[in-house]
Amino acid sequence: MSTPVTVKPMAEPVVVGRGPSLADRLTSFMPVIALLALLTALTIADPDFLTRRSLTAAAFTAAPLIVLAAGATLVVLCGGIDLSIAAMASLSTVFLALWLPDLGAFATPAVIGVAALFGAVQGAAHVLLRIPSFIVTLGGMSIFSAVALVVSDAGTVPVVDDSAISWLNLYVATYIPMSVAVAVIVVVAISLVIKATPLQSWVRATGYSESAARLAGIPVDLVKIGAFCVSGACAGLAAVMLVSRNFSGNPSMADNLLLPAVAAIVVGGTAITGGHGSLWRSLTGALVVTLLRVGLPIVGVPSAWEQILYGAIIVAAVALTLDRSKVLIIK
Repeated sequence: MSTPVTVKPMAEPVVVGRGPSLADRLTSFMPVIALLALLTALTIADPDFLTRRSLTAAAFTAAPLIVLAAGATLVVLCGGIDLSIAAMASLSTVFLALWLPDLGAFATPAVIGVAALFGAVQGAAHVLLRIPSFIVTLGGMSIFSAVALVVSDAGTVPVVDDSAISWLNLYVATYIPMSVAVAVIVVVAISLVIKATPLQSWVRATGYSESAARLAGIPVDLVKIGAFCVSGACAGLAAVMLVSRNFSGNPSMADNLLLPAVAAIVVGGTAITGGHGSLWRSLTGALVVTLLRVGLPIVGVPSAWEQILYGAIIVAAVALTLDRSKVLIIK
C-alpha cells in the first residue's frame, strides 16, 4: 500500500512595496524649484527686482491669472479642457462695466453668477450632447468674444465710479495686495471644499477613468458640470480684478491670459490627461508664468517672443506630466 503524499501549499510571495523614487520626488517639487530658480535669476539680472514696487506689480499681475488657472484646473482634473476662460473673462469685464452704474456693489456677484451659469451651460452641452470639451469650449470662446464685441459696440466701456470694486486695490497688512489675498482665499476655499467632501475622489476618479468612475456609482456628469461652473465663476472673478485695475471693460481685455493660464496648469504639474494634480500646483505654476512675463523684458527678451515661450513651455510640461499608461495610442 502506497503512502499518501501530502502536498503543502506554496507560500504566497511577499511583495515589498517600493516608495517613490528620487526622480519622482524631484518631479513633484519641480514647480517650486522652477519658481525659486526664476526668482534668483531675475534678482541677479536686476537687483532692484526684489523691491516692494516690483513685487507688488508682479503680484497684481498674478492675481487674475491664479484665479483663472484655479478654476480651469478642476476641468483638467476631470479630464477635460476649458478654452473659453479668457473670452468669458473679457465678456465679464464688459458686463461689469455696464452694470456697475445701476447695480453698484451687486454688480460683482451678478457678473460672477452669470459667468458661472455660462460655464454650467458649457458643461451640460459637453456631457449631455457628448461633445468633446475641446470643441464645446472652442465654440464658447468664439461666442463669448462675439457677444462681447456686440454688447460693447466693439469698444472700451469706461468705469466712472469704481467705488464698488476699488477695495481690490487696497492692501492687507500694508504689503499684500487685496486681489492677491482674494486669489489665495479662492484657492484655499475650493481646496478645502474638495478635500472635506467626496469631491476629491470623484474628480480624480473621473479624470483617471470615466468609465470606471461610472461603474463605481460616481455622478460623473454632475462632477463635470460642477467643474465647468466653478471655472466660469473664476473667470468672472478674474474679470472683476481686471476691471478694478484698468477702470474699464473691454471685449479683448483678458484674451492674452488663455495661454498663460494653460501654461500655469501644466507647469504646476497637473496632468493634461486628468486625475493628477492640484490647485496648489496651479498656483505655483501661475507664479512661475507671472515671473516669466515680468522677467522677460528685464533680461531683454522682446515681448513678441512670449507666445513662443509659452508654446514651448506647454509642450515640454505636457511631455513631462502625461500619464502614458492611460493613453495607449497618441493621436
